Amino acid sequence: MNVLFHYAAGPELAARLAAIPGLNVSVCADDDDARLMRLLAETDVLWHVLKPCTAAMIRAATRLRLIQKIGVGVNTIDLAAAKARAIPVCNLPGTNARAVAELTLALMLATLRRLARFDAALRGGLWSDPVMQDGLGELGGRTVGLVGYGAIPRLLAPVLAALGCRILYSARSPKSDALGEPRALDELLAESDLVSLHVPLAPETEKMIDAAALAKMRPGAVLINTARGGLVDQPALTEALRSGRLAAAGLDVFVEEPPAPGDPLLALPNVVITPHIGWLTTGTFDRSFALAAENCRRIAAGAEPLHRVA
Repeated sequence: MNVLFHYAAGPELAARLAAIPGLNVSVCADDDDARLMRLLAETDVLWHVLKPCTAAMIRAATRLRLIQKIGVGVNTIDLAAAKARAIPVCNLPGTNARAVAELTLALMLATLRRLARFDAALRGGLWSDPVMQDGLGELGGRTVGLVGYGAIPRLLAPVLAALGCRILYSARSPKSDALGEPRALDELLAESDLVSLHVPLAPETEKMIDAAALAKMRPGAVLINTARGGLVDQPALTEALRSGRLAAAGLDVFVEEPPAPGDPLLALPNVVITPHIGWLTTGTFDRSFALAAENCRRIAAGAEPLHRVA
């Protein structure tokens, strides 16, 4: 079975993919459109990562039998085009939860302690900056609001509690196993020192953190987003950070990925950014490839694949 892994792979990852038994996995970097179109013609299963899977791609893959998301969110897949061809679309819930939870914690700490700014200053020859030292914060004793309470917050909440945080969460319904106090979103924004986003991007959540929502947050609060860039009105966030209304933001995701070089958000000193790598660890790959390979075997045998979403 021919599998197309649509994401760049370094030597270690390429070797890991080549060693998966029973599959012929071809790697195509997500910026190599010419190679992509050549490979799609011979592709039985697409392992989709981040770059949108378009209707044109699905049309070009005449042998395609499965679109397998390596991750959870399927907002970057043209589900209507897949449905028109009766091609199953599956995801891998929970496989990247630990990795994303750990990066979320890292961004919380990095924003409060201004790690990126200290790193850049020291590399530039500056040992001590009294201005930058003012206002450094600790996570312990703060109120953290988790927007959504799925697999990632369930891993993150006990760690935050152990560090001495008060935890609030908002969800469509109260969670009996939640470690934290339920709140409506507006209440959570008003009470939290740090707000962390953990919901999928859908029409009802797009730009849920807009100018009005940002105005409801505590002055000097911090926003963390390791979910999807489209959850946030990015120009409104830029203005809130520039004005000092928010103290900082930690962002792994953006509306446009990669962001344009001139995006004003990238120039703000109170933003810690990473290039959508919250999910990207060897542990995630181990868990993901095991399930993705199992779905390839199920498709080959005519069985129903696991975690079908469309």
